[in-house]
Amino acid sequence: MTTHTEAEIGSQPECWRRAVDNVPADALPRPGERVAVVGCGTSWFIAMAYATLREQAGQGETDAFAASEAPAGRAYDRVLALTRSGTTTEVLELLRRTGARTTAITADPNTPVMTAADDVIVLDYADEQSVVQTRFATTQLAMLRASLGEDLTQAIDDAEQAVSAALPDELVGAEQFSFLGTGWSVGLAQEAALKMREASRSWTEAYPAMEYRHGPISIAGPGRVTWMLGTAPEGLREQVVETGGTFFQTDLDPMAELIRAQRVAVARAFARGLDPDEPLHLTRSVILSS
Repeated sequence: MTTHTEAEIGSQPECWRRAVDNVPADALPRPGERVAVVGCGTSWFIAMAYATLREQAGQGETDAFAASEAPAGRAYDRVLALTRSGTTTEVLELLRRTGARTTAITADPNTPVMTAADDVIVLDYADEQSVVQTRFATTQLAMLRASLGEDLTQAIDDAEQAVSAALPDELVGAEQFSFLGTGWSVGLAQEAALKMREASRSWTEAYPAMEYRHGPISIAGPGRVTWMLGTAPEGLREQVVETGGTFFQTDLDPMAELIRAQRVAVARAFARGLDPDEPLHLTRSVILSS
């Protein structure tokens, strides 16, 4: 029987198409605004990716923070909060205390974030039954990329490939993973590592690709995978191969490559007798008691 996680991973290309065809014009950050993007867990990593992309697009200073670590007293024109559940304690507290204009992206229109933010974008078609986030995270990033003027036609084609391609045995059976990214894909590398931990309890790490050589490469070796999301810096592949480790990289859009990482995480969960729909020690939303 197909798990919720598997079904939600496979539905991503269609969700992305819907997202790029329905970009809200008024609720998202406007060019020139100084913006803080906040979230927790997966949403924080998506915030990192969007913040980099927005600055690269020349649309204004954009910072990304874990909601619990957003600096008090720093002035922003808008705070953009990413929260699948709409109930995450740290996000709601931040929305209530900031003096900036606020926008929230959520999957559930029947949650407290609907009144905590000035503007709300609801992607209910990308909501999930699984604890581990997959399609909501990438769907909101697809929408945000489209809002910056990106054409995601190739990314969606790549996603179709990622949901159906055979998974290499060397990935499913690896001992350890180091996910790498550059620019906006650093956040996606962090997210890929998180998915692998959540779904399969695997040993994973994540770094900016250039930083990997400043110490973390010491963990590379036989049976261990260095997985690049995006284009690797010159010479990095050769350095990893010299250690006896596996260097894995494809030409897919990094967001589509994240889908492959999600699928490997599920395959590894099954291989270990784990249920990816029931990750240990996790709930769908973190709600802190007062």
